[in-house]
Amino acid sequence: MQEQEQAIQLNKTRRLATGLLLAMAILFVVSRLLQPRYHYLSFVSAFAEAAMVGALADWFAVTALFRSPLGLPIPHTAIIPRNKDRIGDSLSNFLEHNFMTQEIIRDELRMIDFAGAAAGWLAKPENSYAVSRQVVRSVPALLKVVEDEDVRQFMQNRLSSALEHTKFAPVLAEILSVLVASGHHRALFQHMISLAARALEHNKPYIRWKIHEHSPRWMPRAFDEKLYVRLLEAIQSTLDEMRDEDSEWQTRFQGFADELVDQLRTSPEYEAKIHAVLGDILKHPLVRDYTVEVWHDIKSRLVADALSPTSQMQVKLNQAISSFGNELLRDKKVQRKLNQWIRIFATETIVGRRQDIADLVSRVIRKWDADTMSRKLELHVGKDLQYIRINGTLVGGLVGLVLHAITLLLWSSGA
Repeated sequence: MQEQEQAIQLNKTRRLATGLLLAMAILFVVSRLLQPRYHYLSFVSAFAEAAMVGALADWFAVTALFRSPLGLPIPHTAIIPRNKDRIGDSLSNFLEHNFMTQEIIRDELRMIDFAGAAAGWLAKPENSYAVSRQVVRSVPALLKVVEDEDVRQFMQNRLSSALEHTKFAPVLAEILSVLVASGHHRALFQHMISLAARALEHNKPYIRWKIHEHSPRWMPRAFDEKLYVRLLEAIQSTLDEMRDEDSEWQTRFQGFADELVDQLRTSPEYEAKIHAVLGDILKHPLVRDYTVEVWHDIKSRLVADALSPTSQMQVKLNQAISSFGNELLRDKKVQRKLNQWIRIFATETIVGRRQDIADLVSRVIRKWDADTMSRKLELHVGKDLQYIRINGTLVGGLVGLVLHAITLLLWSSGA
């Protein structure tokens, strides 16, 4: 669209310059024919003649930039097509060393308030809503790209990596030491005894049956019953003894708890065992399937919410964006820091890549053929060059008129 407009303007100006040349030619011919009858037309003839010379000279100069005038192989014409690559390298070098410097870019960026503009834009409700809506709408498409197996593998790898770099034994030791210091291990021991007592009470018939089943056939039934009663009494007596806080059982359990805490703190074997158990758990098919199910549930919930007209994600995101914009808009100190960071980052990035950017100009121009190069440059500067033809016509005519007047003055003085 821009090139079409440029072509229209160029053709209009070119026709004006060419029309002025033709007008000077017609004026020259007419004035020369009528000059014998009207001597004052010599001034007109001199103006038209010099104007034609100036117009033709400038036409030749302008045309020689882009092509050979009249298609003739005149030396030092078609300058741009013949020197396309050299012009591209010169433009590239000029751009690199005169535009993309630290000083120029830093000065230009200093006038731009990036953070303030962004904050003001985000603070407007319609803009924060548009951004949040666009982000939420992209969620389903983004989730479709993500493979379930990749997510499972990623989660498992992250968990494995976390386990690998985490020491669980010292953590468990600290937890147990706190529990032991608070006496919770005694409550646990009493709870275990109570569980054993209830299990004994509920399984008395089973114990009696087992004793009868394993007794010899010749053993009297009464003997089995006595054995059963004595066994229950012994077990019950032991449980009662274990409940006593000063019993040997309590002392042994205390020693076991203290030893376990010490082993967890110092023994690498315990750490290795814990890692082995956790590793086996993570590799178990149930854990793998559960991970996939969790991901499916998360994904379905995210998609459903993203497609909902009353999406909670969008509401929260909209609030966050709007709040961020308003907070940033009020905090001038943060704005200055952000602007400074953006300027430094942009300047370092552009200057660091200026050779690549400049080389891009050179590479693109090298890919163009000669006609494309000439056409593009002529479209951009051709209109101004046509005005040079127009000015050359008028200035040449005025110079010719002055020279003619001087000639007549000298001739009359000599006579």
